[in-house]
Amino acid sequence: MHETASKIKGAELEVMKLLWAKDKPMPLIDIRHELSKRCDWEDSTVKTLIRRLVEKGAVALESRGVYRAVVTENEYNAWSSSKFIDKVFAGSAKKLVASLLSDGQLTRSDMEELSRMFNGGSK
Repeated sequence: MHETASKIKGAELEVMKLLWAKDKPMPLIDIRHELSKRCDWEDSTVKTLIRRLVEKGAVALESRGVYRAVVTENEYNAWSSSKFIDKVFAGSAKKLVASLLSDGQLTRSDMEELSRMFNGGSK
């Protein structure tokens, strides 16, 4: 699925975010309404973005005029995180964490939660 996640570009991500937030198939009219409010897009823009996402396999036509996300938010986040780490930190997640630590971006609570996760515990 990472291959399909990699095909989601630019404004298409706004469509995906809406579908992920609703977490259920949505009628085109609702998608157009939400995105015209949120992004000030014309109906034709929304239709074009959805058509592209369907062609890429990231969105599927569930039934007449109703669409659902095929790529999950977790799949997209995993792919984009991996690409970010590759690009900015030469593939080293350790360098990313070290950067967050040195910049003071992690709170003590964040570090404790991460420690529990690393040691096999949950939140």
